[in-house]
Amino acid sequence: MNSLILSNVEIKYLGVILVVRGITIEVPEAGIAALLGANGAGKTTILKAISGLLKTEEGEVTDGKIEYCGERIDKKDPEDIFNMGIVQVMEGRRIFTHLTTEENLIVGAGHNLDIKERLDLIYHYFPRLRDLRKGVSGYLSGGEQQMLVMGRALMCRPKLILLDEPSLGLSPVLTQEIFNIVKTINLEQKTSILLVEQSVADALSLADHGYVMETGKIVLEGSGANLMQNPDIKEFYFGMSKLGDRKSYRETKHYKRRKRWLG
Repeated sequence: MNSLILSNVEIKYLGVILVVRGITIEVPEAGIAALLGANGAGKTTILKAISGLLKTEEGEVTDGKIEYCGERIDKKDPEDIFNMGIVQVMEGRRIFTHLTTEENLIVGAGHNLDIKERLDLIYHYFPRLRDLRKGVSGYLSGGEQQMLVMGRALMCRPKLILLDEPSLGLSPVLTQEIFNIVKTINLEQKTSILLVEQSVADALSLADHGYVMETGKIVLEGSGANLMQNPDIKEFYFGMSKLGDRKSYRETKHYKRRKRWLG
């Protein structure tokens, strides 16, 4: 199967700074898995370990292994991982602001010869980009730039997309639009997706399976539907008490999560 499996993975920076501690995650073929947690939990570090970009920051997988389609990839170069069909959409909507929208998309095509066909597919999923294809991308709104980086990733026919914080800085309406498109792409293109996201409710409504991280460890996992009903998720991420009442933010601080999940 074309699944992604992380087995007991440990990640360090500079050989001494332990960031990720013995995590196990699976993204099944054509499935969606969500990786959730607060800032600093280690989510983006995991994505970079999968895509091979961790090496650019003097980080490395120091224990465990990462496998894709049954082949170990944590020792491979980023180019080789990309050629296997794994693409990371970085947090922060990194586009070439001096290029047009369509030129940005073409950059993502790699060695594909069917660029016209791929552009038509992107414009099918993101019709707004067709209208903006000749404009300089630096003038796009935040939501339009998010559509652009996702479209650029699709240009190379990925088998697995590592999607980092797609809702960051977007309005609830645009966030819902982005997540609807992600679901459609998953269903129609059979593209596997590992989603890193702080909007827990949106992510769990989309994901087949979810993993919750706290300070470098997986502390909860389960189906998206089951995690939505988990009392700890309701309390720490939705601010709800066991009775269903909304609690104050002061009662759901970070240290309470750490005490319950890691203590």
